[in-house]
Amino acid sequence: MSLSDRLAQRYPAGGDSGRTTRTSGSITRTSGPITGPTVGTSTSTLRLRIHRELLDILGPQLYDNRTPDSVLEKKVRDTINEVLARSDSPLAVTDSARISAELLDEILGHGPVEPLLRDPDVTEIMVNGPDQIFVERFGRIHQVDASFVDEQHLRRVIDRIVSRVGRRVDESSPMVDARLPDGSRVNVVLPPVALDGSVLTIRKFARDAFTTEDLIGFGTFTPEVAQFLYACVRARLDIVISGGTGSGKTTTLNVLSSFLPPDERIVTIEDAAELQLRQNHVLRLESRPPNIEGRGEISVRDLVRNALRMRPDRIVIGEVRDGAALDLLQAMNTGHNGSLTTVHANSPRDSVARLETMSLMAGLELPVRAIREQIASAVDLVVHQSRLRDGSRRVTHVTEVLGMEGDVVTMQDLFVFDHRAGHDEHGRHLGTLRWTGLRPRLLDTLADAGVPVPVGLFEGRPW
Repeated sequence: MSLSDRLAQRYPAGGDSGRTTRTSGSITRTSGPITGPTVGTSTSTLRLRIHRELLDILGPQLYDNRTPDSVLEKKVRDTINEVLARSDSPLAVTDSARISAELLDEILGHGPVEPLLRDPDVTEIMVNGPDQIFVERFGRIHQVDASFVDEQHLRRVIDRIVSRVGRRVDESSPMVDARLPDGSRVNVVLPPVALDGSVLTIRKFARDAFTTEDLIGFGTFTPEVAQFLYACVRARLDIVISGGTGSGKTTTLNVLSSFLPPDERIVTIEDAAELQLRQNHVLRLESRPPNIEGRGEISVRDLVRNALRMRPDRIVIGEVRDGAALDLLQAMNTGHNGSLTTVHANSPRDSVARLETMSLMAGLELPVRAIREQIASAVDLVVHQSRLRDGSRRVTHVTEVLGMEGDVVTMQDLFVFDHRAGHDEHGRHLGTLRWTGLRPRLLDTLADAGVPVPVGLFEGRPW
């Protein structure tokens, strides 16, 4: 059964898309602030003392990546039990178990952020120095009741994260991008660049990729728009997803990528691997930063050029942010139709301007008009996404790129978010995407490709 049929059954045209929640996986609908591990004053003091004694006893063994995790865990558990047995402060069994668990998190895991990494409701963790930890939860930022012991403790956790992926960060190279084994994206900035202590930002990687039904339930887009985008992807139209930081572009790209046919050869290119494609024939490429000597860099642009030699049916780029934009546009214009990518921009019109600017960064002295013609010829659709004041991520524009008139790339909005709808009693925006009344020119392209949109999708009374 096609996506159109499944969505038509579950969400009848014109009906209320409603709000659904994921009952398993990475989304739950619990409420209340997130708090880190809390213990009484006496147990907190004991935990700190045990932690420092562990460092004295085990020393560099704790951060030697050559030691197997199972061996290291046994050493840490044995040492904790020995120190607790020698303690002159009697502890209840529950307190002893809690201290052991917290210390194991701090020594073998990622310190006080380990419980936050396990919390399915947390989507981003922001450590602003050793004393402040914030999280994003359902689009809202909260400070949590957790902290590192000191700056050295935070630095040890950072070193453990970056060393596991073969990266290095220190005062001579104080900024680094890395990722955790589960795919979560990590950014680190150290002093002296960070004035108030080391800064650690973790964008968590959803264990279960969101589905079309999830995004409809969250209100990201409507069933009608989902059917339209499904048809556009299957018909090999080139689509750019634009939006600001944290607006959900990658999540939407992941969902659109799920529409790709299973019998096509797909090449994905990313700075940090986040996409979760379920097709069988997927080749995943990831860029590489330069080493400490400034050598060995492999950029997204290098990967785009190489991907063209890999006989791809589709190219999916996590984000274009430099001269790779020109290579992508040329690929779109030379037979590699059906490409998908994201770009940082404030509106669909701005996304075209951003592609133009990034193409100029390629270093080729091309006239601006030539680049605009490349954009107008290559890009068929812009899907723009925003994070609203209520914390929700919504697609606010679905815009068709028509072509050129004079020196201007012409566009028309097909669906626009209704910002005037107000909010419900929980502060959630009641607006949704609405058809503007303009008939897409690309409907003929969809029909020629044998992927017509559902009857009635662009009929009836527009907004």
